[in-house]
Amino acid sequence: MSKTTTNLASFRDQTDDELTTLLATTRDELFRLNLAQHTNQVTSSADLSKKRRDIARIQTILNGRKAGRETQASKKAE
Repeated sequence: MSKTTTNLASFRDQTDDELTTLLATTRDELFRLNLAQHTNQVTSSADLSKKRRDIARIQTILNGRKAGRETQASKKAE
């Protein structure tokens, strides 16, 4: 299984509330990376594209659930 497939599967295992929280934090991280890039403080520019792709993956899952193509993960009893 590739790393992307594993990452996507972990996103699908989360509930909508967890995904929206993760989306907000990922957008904040992307903002901070963009700010650091403009001040020449970024060590890896690949992190920018990784964050953008993660945001797209999260939004795709949320939109799929809203349209009924995907089901929301149920909260596991611990």
